[in-house]
Amino acid sequence: MGQSPDGSTYSDEPSDYILVQGNADLKDGWVVPRVWTSQKTKTAQAGDLIMSVRAPVGAMGKTAYDIVIGRGVAAIKGNEFIYQTLVKYDADRYWKKLAAGSTFESVNSNEVKGAIINVPQDIEEQKKIGEYFLNLDHLITLNQQKITLLTKLKKAMLEKMFPKKGSVIPEIRFNGFANAWEQRKFDEVFDCTIPSNTLSRAELNYESGSVRNIHYGDILIKYGSVVDVKNDEIPFATGKSSEDFKSALLQDGDIIIADTAEDETTGKACEIGNSQGLDVVSGLHTMVCRPRNKMALGYLGYYLNSDAYHHQLLPLMQGIKVLSLSRTNVQKTMVCYPQSKAEQQLIADCFRNLDHLITLHQRKLDMLKKLKSACLSEMFI
Repeated sequence: MGQSPDGSTYSDEPSDYILVQGNADLKDGWVVPRVWTSQKTKTAQAGDLIMSVRAPVGAMGKTAYDIVIGRGVAAIKGNEFIYQTLVKYDADRYWKKLAAGSTFESVNSNEVKGAIINVPQDIEEQKKIGEYFLNLDHLITLNQQKITLLTKLKKAMLEKMFPKKGSVIPEIRFNGFANAWEQRKFDEVFDCTIPSNTLSRAELNYESGSVRNIHYGDILIKYGSVVDVKNDEIPFATGKSSEDFKSALLQDGDIIIADTAEDETTGKACEIGNSQGLDVVSGLHTMVCRPRNKMALGYLGYYLNSDAYHHQLLPLMQGIKVLSLSRTNVQKTMVCYPQSKAEQQLIADCFRNLDHLITLHQRKLDMLKKLKSACLSEMFI
């Protein structure tokens, strides 16, 4: 078990000893240097296993460095098989059950040392099991890294492919386009008279219906910049038909803005796409904005979620615990777009392709995590 150095010895000098105090110093199963200390108390060597013994109890990692360990972790000598066994213990909440009832969730040295671990007598079997899970962890890490890189790339492109405040030309542009972008008031670009409804979650279902309903909570958390009406999971309005929403039915290219949230995601937008004649409406705490002139599908969805546009909304948000936007305030903003539909389409396609790659890697990551969880259950006693 670790022993924390005196707080006065903490530093941000990499020449000092790396200090590991708890789960915050572990990432993707490895120690990540974050804090250093000039005082050597309890130590662990490169290759040791590191377990969090205070909330969250049981989180596991390895260290590639010689480190000083604080009282929030324990160092364990063991091979890959032991490591994966302890990962399973964490997944099974073994340590949390021991810590249940404590005011502060933790386990002590005797509880760690007293844990019973079933180990194959054949060292070669231990090695093969350990290597199998090591390879799975490697694939999981690779996909996590790809998702991180693609997400960062998308964020950078969102910043550079739309003009910044005071400019009508973006930093990055596709070849063959040089004209200044159009800049218009929001209500010159959009017709905002299409009504939304006030259906609550309790009035929606995922089993059956004829009219799909876009809920503001799904815009904030679930949907991307473009909603694929045909393929995305959208709830139905229970007991409703198109006759109940005569003037409110949406069409491809319509923008839905979530006008309420608990944080600055207020104003997140999604664009309707691939409706293929299906009836869809906009629900509680949303505003519908229909482009007065058709634009390339996807352009407005990505633009309205970029910092270039969203930063205009921040000073217009009202409220303390819950932030909201009024239609009047949204209509005060400016919308920027290239005149060429070909350029609009290239921009939309660029972000759509990035989203597709992120989704593919996320699915693969989820699949690998499920595979590992299943194998941990079946390959260990």
